[in-house]
Amino acid sequence: MRYDGKHFARHAFTLEQITKFLENARKDLTIAGRISIPEVRFSYSYSALIKGGIALLSSHGLKVRSTAGHHVKVIEKTAQLLGDQSILDIGNVMRTRRNLDLYGGGAEITEKEAVEYLDFVRTILGHLESSILCRIR
Repeated sequence: MRYDGKHFARHAFTLEQITKFLENARKDLTIAGRISIPEVRFSYSYSALIKGGIALLSSHGLKVRSTAGHHVKVIEKTAQLLGDQSILDIGNVMRTRRNLDLYGGGAEITEKEAVEYLDFVRTILGHLESSILCRIR
């Protein structure tokens, strides 16, 4: 697989490490499902998407470097590896909303939006887990 050396490094992850990344994504998704505050639900959903992407990339031998723009690259690679354009489209909308919240004075997330993002990430995490399990078996 081709990779961007600025944002990724080749690394041979152990099964235990890959599993840990996936568990971390699941944990954030569980928290998102239990929280009723839309902004918090959204934040944990986004975190689960990124962490799930990191798990998928690790199963392909790619370690994410913590550089400016690495979330964009995680979203792009996740979409590419799963062959799902919606990950790129919705993932980037989520990233932009998150950045607006962090750096632009806040972003209001409605309950409806928070639930839609949560459902989207649940679906993607399911696809991601299946892909990872196929690779590590």
